[in-house]
Amino acid sequence: MIRKSLLLLVSALFLIGSHAVAATKLTNGIDANFPPFAFVDKTGAPSGFDVEAMNWIAKDMGVEVSHQPIEWDGIITSLVTKKIDIIASGMSITPDRAKQVNFTNPYWVIKQVMVVKKGSPLTVENVLSGKKILGVQQGTSEAKWLKEQATAKGWNFELRYYNSSPLAVEDVLNGRIDAAAMDDAPAKDAAAKKDVQVLGTFGMDTEEFGYAVRKDDQALLDKVNASLKKLMASPDWQALIKKYELEK
Repeated sequence: MIRKSLLLLVSALFLIGSHAVAATKLTNGIDANFPPFAFVDKTGAPSGFDVEAMNWIAKDMGVEVSHQPIEWDGIITSLVTKKIDIIASGMSITPDRAKQVNFTNPYWVIKQVMVVKKGSPLTVENVLSGKKILGVQQGTSEAKWLKEQATAKGWNFELRYYNSSPLAVEDVLNGRIDAAAMDDAPAKDAAAKKDVQVLGTFGMDTEEFGYAVRKDDQALLDKVNASLKKLMASPDWQALIKKYELEK
């Protein structure tokens, strides 16, 4: 009986210790190709606005954080199945996603735009109703919106899906597609580096970015929200905005 009690005590202490270790480390899932919010740089290191923001938040919380590139289309599944602990990577807060995860307070407002080759005579209306090929990253809110609206409004463009917005931009440049739809920040980033231009918005409402955690991780959500609030009120927030050229 005594041996059994000792065994149970040791097991309990082991579980408590294991939980304590787990609670000091977080794995952040990121889109590896979503500049300027998240990307893997030329050295293979995760970088970007959200990566650096999450590093600041983790330090303020007193935990370690690592950043794990994951295919965007399956990133929420990775969170729900506990392969990662948080998503800090330019994720729009949408009703569909909010059914699966909990979001922090919003930290950025974005709009969706089209990108075309520089000097293109195309307009947004040409793309939507002119039998053009429009590229979009799969798993994004704009991909869902465009598919639904095309059916509802009888638009006759062809929607082509990509693993990332930069891949769609490359196909705009080489002529495989006519335009690409994406958030305004990566569109601005692409226009600064490639021979493309931002055509304009195409009808979607503006959206807000937030960091996502599992539904049962309320304690983590509260801590991240508290540290995010501190970051946004600090000079470091404005420094990050300037560094990644996110000034509106």
